[in-house]
Amino acid sequence: MRYVDEFRDPEKAKSLLGAIEQLALELAPGRAKPLQIMEVCGGHTHSIFRYGIEGMLPDAIELVHGPGCPVCVLPMGRVDDCVALAEQPGVIFTTFGDAMRVPGSRKSLMQAKADGADIRMVYSPLDALDLARRNPGRDVVFFGLGFETTMPSTALTILQAEAEGVRNFSVFCNHITIIPTLKALLDLPDLQLDGFLGPGHVTMVIGTAPYRFIAEDYHKPMVIAGFEPLDILQSLWMVLRQLADGRHVIENQYRRIVPEDGNAAARGAVERVYELRPFFEWRGLGSIDHSGVRIRDDYAAYDAERRFAVPALQIADPKACQCGDVLKGVIKPWQCRVFGTVCTPETPLGALMVSSEGACAAYYQFGNLDLAALAQRPPTETTPA
Repeated sequence: MRYVDEFRDPEKAKSLLGAIEQLALELAPGRAKPLQIMEVCGGHTHSIFRYGIEGMLPDAIELVHGPGCPVCVLPMGRVDDCVALAEQPGVIFTTFGDAMRVPGSRKSLMQAKADGADIRMVYSPLDALDLARRNPGRDVVFFGLGFETTMPSTALTILQAEAEGVRNFSVFCNHITIIPTLKALLDLPDLQLDGFLGPGHVTMVIGTAPYRFIAEDYHKPMVIAGFEPLDILQSLWMVLRQLADGRHVIENQYRRIVPEDGNAAARGAVERVYELRPFFEWRGLGSIDHSGVRIRDDYAAYDAERRFAVPALQIADPKACQCGDVLKGVIKPWQCRVFGTVCTPETPLGALMVSSEGACAAYYQFGNLDLAALAQRPPTETTPA
């Protein structure tokens, strides 16, 4: 295949759906509940809803939406830290756009900008470095955010800043790692998963080997999946095929993008600049050991947490917000008490409603839900009208 339309071919989709239905029938006898397959990446969640894939699948298959949205898993206290940095005198705070409206305990970055803080949206950390070059009298802080997908670009920018001797640039590092997160999910007693669609872009960097523990220790199949409709359908079929055959291995459907060994140059930059934190706080998942990275001592001059006073407080989510349960796959977004009522894209209570990869935003935009009926439901009701 060479053109994007070929990955959206209706006839090929029908053929794959037929094969999926057949495997689902083979696997259904003796099961009390549907097969539960988690798509780890928020990009997959949005593709699934944008193209109506979940509605095409047989009832014997349930898709569980995972925590692979880095904006969504950021705890409220780290958003407060961003605001505190942005409000420092003389600071230009830079961030990707989908982090602007994530609520903190006092305000979001968007609200801080409205209150006068110099906060600017950028498309890459190199844009932030360029701002530092052009504003030598100001401190430019970049909000480093994301899994292994975006980690290398931030690391390479720090190396570029060092090579050029740019001293007014620093990074507020909130990069996180996927493997400890998956292990934490697999250890949850209330979440019984049958298989995984693996994150394509993360795997492009780290390769497939780090996931082997899922197959070897937990005996679950995983297929690294692309993001087009046929990618997702084929990957689902591959997971079901493994289950039907009694196999549990790591397979790579996204071979056109993802090399088995990942990207050695990207990993090299990451290893040079970062080291693992002893622990990192996740929204909904709590503290997970070695799940985040920090900037090494060799590059301390580019670490905003060392250059500025950062509150670093742990702030609990609002009691009404159930982002944590959605991130763990325990409930669906529409089962949250405030989904579509108090919490909407215009008035978000949690990060999942505003991120471009958030499951709540996907359901709200593409879920074909009766939002007017949801708005009328009693506060304790957790089923769609």
